Amino acid sequence: MLYCHPLAAHATEAYAKQTGKACAACHLDPGGGGELTAAGKEFAATLSAKAAPDQASPVTKGIRFVAGYLHLLTAILWFGTILYVHLVLKPAYAAGGLPRGEVRVGVLSMAVMALTGAVLTWFRVDSLDTLLHTRFGILLLVKVSLYLVMVLTAAYVVAVIGPKLKAKKRSGDADLPAGGELSAEQLASYDGKEGRPAYFAYHGKIYDATASRLWKQGAHMGRHNAGMDLTQALDLAPHGEDKVLGLPEVGTLVAEGERKAPLHERVFFFMAYMNLTIVFLIVLVLALWRWW
Repeated sequence: MLYCHPLAAHATEAYAKQTGKACAACHLDPGGGGELTAAGKEFAATLSAKAAPDQASPVTKGIRFVAGYLHLLTAILWFGTILYVHLVLKPAYAAGGLPRGEVRVGVLSMAVMALTGAVLTWFRVDSLDTLLHTRFGILLLVKVSLYLVMVLTAAYVVAVIGPKLKAKKRSGDADLPAGGELSAEQLASYDGKEGRPAYFAYHGKIYDATASRLWKQGAHMGRHNAGMDLTQALDLAPHGEDKVLGLPEVGTLVAEGERKAPLHERVFFFMAYMNLTIVFLIVLVLALWRWW
C-alpha cells in the first residue's frame, strides 16, 4: 500500500533528520512533497506503523484542502491589494483618509489568514520541537512574526492614524479659494468620495470633474482617481486633451515648499512602505520554504 500510495507516509523534516539526507533524496521535487524517488519509496516501505501516522480521513483531507485554498486565495487578494495601492496608486492615495474598501479587504484578509493559518499549522506541526528545531518550523515562525507586525501596524493605522487623516480631509473643502492654488497634498483632499468634490491636476492646472458622469465617486474608467496629478496618465489616454480641457478649471497646482508633514502623516507613510517591505519578505520566506 505504501508503494502504491507514497503520500500516506506523511514524511516531514523529522524523517529527513532521521536519515541525514536532503528532501531531494526521497522526493522528485527538491523542495520535498509529492512523488517519491525509488529511495523514497524504499524508505517509506520500511516505516513501522508507529513511525508513520494513520492516513488522514477524507473529512480531514477536505478541511485541510479548504483551509489551504482559502489561505492561498486570501494571500493573493490581500498582497495584490497592497502592491496595487503602493506601487500604482501610491500611499498618497490614502493620505487624506483610509478608503473604506481597502480597510474592509485588509481586515477580512487578516482574519481569514489567521483562521486558516491556525488550521494548517494544527495539521502540520505536531510538536514544539518541530516548530523550533526544523527548517519548516523556523520559517513558519518568521512568517507568523511578519504577519503579526502587519496586523499590529494595520490596527494602529485604522484606530489612531485613520481618524486623523479623515478629519484633515473633511476640513479640505475650505482650503481652495475661487481660482486659488493647491499643493499636491491639499489636492488629495478632493477625491470625489463621500460627497467631496472630485478635482485632479493636468499640466499644472486643477480641473473639477465632480459633475461628470465619467468620474463617479472620483474614479474615471476604474483606473484614474481624483485628488491626484494625472498629467502622465491622461497624456496616454485614448481620447484627446479636449475632454479634460472641457471640464471647469478651478485652480493651479503648486509645489509643496518646505512645509513639514504632521507626525501622523509621516508615521502613516512609514508604516505603508514598511508593510510593502514585509510583503516582499513573506514572499521570500515562501520561496525559501519551497525551493531553497
